[in-house]
This record gives sequence, C-alpha cells and structure tokens, in this order.
Amino acid sequence: MNIEKFTAATKDVGGIPVARLLPQGSRRTIGAWCFLDHAGPAEFAADSDGLQVGSHPHTNLQTFTWMLAGEVWHQDSLGFRQLIRPKQVNLMTAGTGSARGIAHTEQTPDGIKELHAVQLWIALPMNQEIEPGFQHYPELPEWQENGVHHVLTTGSFGGHTAPTAQHSPLVGVDMQFDQSARISIPAQAGWEYGVLVIAGSISVGGQTFAADELAFIEAGGAESFTLEGEAGSHIMLLGGEPLPHPTVIWWNFVADSREALQQAVADWNGGSSRFGAEIDLGGTKLKRLVAPEVPQGLR
Repeated sequence: MNIEKFTAATKDVGGIPVARLLPQGSRRTIGAWCFLDHAGPAEFAADSDGLQVGSHPHTNLQTFTWMLAGEVWHQDSLGFRQLIRPKQVNLMTAGTGSARGIAHTEQTPDGIKELHAVQLWIALPMNQEIEPGFQHYPELPEWQENGVHHVLTTGSFGGHTAPTAQHSPLVGVDMQFDQSARISIPAQAGWEYGVLVIAGSISVGGQTFAADELAFIEAGGAESFTLEGEAGSHIMLLGGEPLPHPTVIWWNFVADSREALQQAVADWNGGSSRFGAEIDLGGTKLKRLVAPEVPQGLR
C-alpha cells in the first residue's frame, strides 16, 4: 500500500480562507476527482458582500459543491438558478469536446454571513459524448455507525447508494467522528483514494494527517485500509477509477491537451456560443471574468 501526504496551498479569497489540495505538482487527480478546495469556515463582516463570483466558464468537467455551512446561489448559462444549503450537492456538467461548455455565477444571498464548503471538480471521460447539464441533490443517504456520522455524497458505500449522477466510477463520503473510532474502508481494485481532513486528525498506515492535509492512498492488492480518527474529527473520503486519458487543467478548464485548453480560452474570451446563453447579472456587481492565456510550459 502506498500512502502520500499533501499539504494545502492556502490563500485568502475575498475574506474566505481557501485551502487547495488538488491539483498539485506530483498529484493531479484521485480517480476522476481533479480539483479539491476546502473553503472556509469564514464569517463575513456586516458590511461585506460575501462570496460574489462573476460569470466564468468550464469545459470537460463537473463542478461538485458540498455545502457545510451557509448558503450559495448558483446560476448558469442553461438557465438554472439554485440555492444550495448544508448537506446538499450541486452538480454542474460542462459536457465534453471542443463544442461544449457551460458558464455560471456563485453568490451568497443577502443576510448570509458564513460560508464553509468543499468544492470539487470531476474530470469527464472525453471518450464519451456528454451534454451540459445541472442537477441539485437536496437529500442524500445519511447514517450513524460505530460513533461516526456518514453522509454519502456520491457512489456506493456501507450498503448505501447516493442518487448523484456519475460518468465514471466514484465515491465520496463525509464522515464526522463523534468519538474516537477505527474504521475499515473497502478498496476497489484499480481505484485511487484520498482523505481530506476538514477538522481534527486521522491516522492512515501509521501516518497522522491534520486539518487541511490530504492522504493519497493506493491500496495495491489490499482489499481494505483502515482510518483512525480522534473524537471531533471531520473528513471527506474520496475515491475513484482513473480515467484512460491525460487530464490537463488550466484556470477553469479541463482538457486532454494544451491545444484544447488554448481553444477553450479563445472561445470564452471571444464570446463563443459554446458556453450557452449569457447570464443575466441583474444589475449586480458581478462581472464576466476573462480567461488568462495558457502558459507555454503547461503540459
């Protein structure tokens, strides 16, 4: 079994501490999970506008938003507008290929003064024809076992299956340890696994991981691995089967080559219809974001 530790690159984004765990130089993906931010917990000042992210595009990926505290409005170029609350998932699909994409905005509602979320992206299998779409999942499997509270955000785990749509095999489980516990995680052959520590600490294979650290786990031939968590710990277990092609990321785009990323930048900045209808910003302070050019050395 191979276990690696990754620490977050943390920065302040509009008063929100954001810890980025994926991608990193030596670890870009865990299965098809290709992006992982732990945002918050944050409390906004009374005169703050909170989170206000203008219209921006995505290609060849799904955005997967898991709310822990606060509320956020999602609005996209397909016409969907959806408020997401704690213990809910928003899943937005950009579609695959050079002719598909999507754009959206993200805003905290008036009066909401806190934000805590895990923001993930899922790279789409580019050998499939996948159309843009949006789904909201207000109810997910939730249960208590051996002092650990589980919420299954996607896939199957512990005899439960989430309703969340998938285009490649994945699992995501939010776990909160009400007491110290040792739990066995079944390992699927050929899958990769990760454990984000949101709070507290866990031990895997004799290594200890603290808040905003990520354990990457290759089980090899093992049928399971063990997590030990202290009371009060909060983690997110991720797993999945790697995609059969490269995953290259720049800004808000995923592709399988640098050339495809360059095309996405040109399409967005040029106002291509690829990304759907312009989003009505309704006189807000939001602005349409500009995509930066792809660096020469990106591969």
